[in-house]
Amino acid sequence: MSGVGVGIGQRVIDEFLGSRPLSSHLILIPTTRSKTKSRDTVLALRQHLHKTAHTSKTVQAHFGANYDPQTAIARVHVLSLEVDLCDLRSIRAAADRLVNGKLTDPTGVIDDVKIPRLDAALFNAGLGGWGGLDWLGFARQFFAVGLVQSTTYPAFKMALPKAVVLDSQKLIGDDSPSSPPKLAEVFCANVFGHYVLAHELLPALSRANASEAPGRVVWTSSIDAGHEHLDFDDFQASRYMPPYESSKRITDLICLTADLPSVKDVSASFFTSPTAADKPIRPRFYLSHPGIVCTPIFPLNWFLFFWYWVTMHLSRLCGSPWHTVDVYTAACATTWLALAEQSTLDAINAHHIKWGSGVTRLGHSAPKKSEVEGWGWEGRIEDAEALERDESKGVLRNSIGRKWDATTLTEEEKAQFEKDGRRCWTELERLRAAWETALGWE
Repeated sequence: MSGVGVGIGQRVIDEFLGSRPLSSHLILIPTTRSKTKSRDTVLALRQHLHKTAHTSKTVQAHFGANYDPQTAIARVHVLSLEVDLCDLRSIRAAADRLVNGKLTDPTGVIDDVKIPRLDAALFNAGLGGWGGLDWLGFARQFFAVGLVQSTTYPAFKMALPKAVVLDSQKLIGDDSPSSPPKLAEVFCANVFGHYVLAHELLPALSRANASEAPGRVVWTSSIDAGHEHLDFDDFQASRYMPPYESSKRITDLICLTADLPSVKDVSASFFTSPTAADKPIRPRFYLSHPGIVCTPIFPLNWFLFFWYWVTMHLSRLCGSPWHTVDVYTAACATTWLALAEQSTLDAINAHHIKWGSGVTRLGHSAPKKSEVEGWGWEGRIEDAEALERDESKGVLRNSIGRKWDATTLTEEEKAQFEKDGRRCWTELERLRAAWETALGWE
């Protein structure tokens, strides 16, 4: 876990300690691809936990008089798990450990632990697939729409000239009964790997009865994931589409349409598992994005990264509500979706909204509704005066941070969005079935 993932881990710890009942405990399970990185991540999060317990005024106030930092520290348990999202066998092995086995502490401090259930799975890991910047394109966009719009919805990022396609034979082994469809690396890391993992985790995320809060799967998208970024003739973006943006458009589509009547008949098979047959209450999908954040996911040398960081701060000072810049601020929306009371989320139909990490000029953050092309803010057809009636305050107003060419949602656009969602679910289920057959999982 790195980048925004670290910020999410830190923020989950802080907000859990500052808001949850004193009798509750947090089990935080960051995932990485190696034991060494798992150990480093666990140690880093525990170090942050100790700092929060000793310095946070919010946590001290929440605990009340006679506060003892060790009491707060004892309520948070950080373990880890190794998983490679581009290796489906690794995904199933990790899910099996979570569902049926025990987790080990890479630092050796905590004994092996059986996890009874998962309250939330936070899907943040991913790859960019970019090769650099089109500086001439940046200049054209800058003079056409200005600094804030150019740095929020950049049209000048260049994808690598050739997508990496995973070696299917290596992934399935020599004794596979069939040859599965090819998988593009960015598509698998950003969408399909998480998709398979969520399905494999159904026994831990599902619930036996409706009185229990449903498990949550919080997907991380991007603010820049428009209709033009996905072409169903290049669904995995392995030939000519930008792979990162394409994968995030798919993420938007499957999350926001999962339970719609027009899509449920094709998504139902995903939420069905013989290993969770005794738990009919399936998990709910939620959608977030971190805003514009400075992380190493985009390939820049130290000099360009510095000026990139300066430009992001300048965009925020110019009024952008999306330039979170640092990973802790960027973790706001995902953390809120992970920890908010279920009644709060249900009251606002939060699973039908794309939540971004909004930020003020001074860096104060809050979850903010994000407009999705073809869906609007909540999947509702609204008149032209709806923005004026918005009662949100400051940067949380829907009119703040819109893309320069955004238009009012129409019935035709929403219908197309649902059709595209259905097509995404159909293709992802086809891929999952083919790979399960090839791996002998049936």
